Amino acid sequence: MRKTVFVIMAFSLILSFSAIPVMAETVKDNVGCGIGTMIFQDSRPSVLAHILAATTNGILGNQTFGISSGTLGCKQPPRWVSNELNTFVAANMDSLAKDIANGKGESLDTLAELMKVPAEKRADFNLKLHSNFERIFPSSTVQSADVLNNIYEVIHS
Repeated sequence: MRKTVFVIMAFSLILSFSAIPVMAETVKDNVGCGIGTMIFQDSRPSVLAHILAATTNGILGNQTFGISSGTLGCKQPPRWVSNELNTFVAANMDSLAKDIANGKGESLDTLAELMKVPAEKRADFNLKLHSNFERIFPSSTVQSADVLNNIYEVIHS
């Protein structure tokens, strides 16, 4: 048993330090974003470079930070919702529903600002939400998280 474990470990060690090319063109294709990826991105695509990048990312635990902040070569997901936006929608469901139904209003302006809609695109933003009110608020019992998801679906459709 010990001999088998030793052989497996030796084989793994040899394999990890070899320069066997991998199918992915870059480290990022295989490992994802993070500091390890940034350090080893210019390395020749090999098992060793990918393992070192993945290990560095794992030890430092930096991918979560990179994804949530849009740094370290990571991109924020398109449906990233800040706590401020989530809190605003949850606390202002009624006034937001009225303003979207009217196509204008203070809570709709605040929503656009929190979603970083440029000033020159706010009229289109308001009109798009107004035109899709039923999709955004499909029932009187809709939850704020569903409203936010519905808003993103409307905006990106």
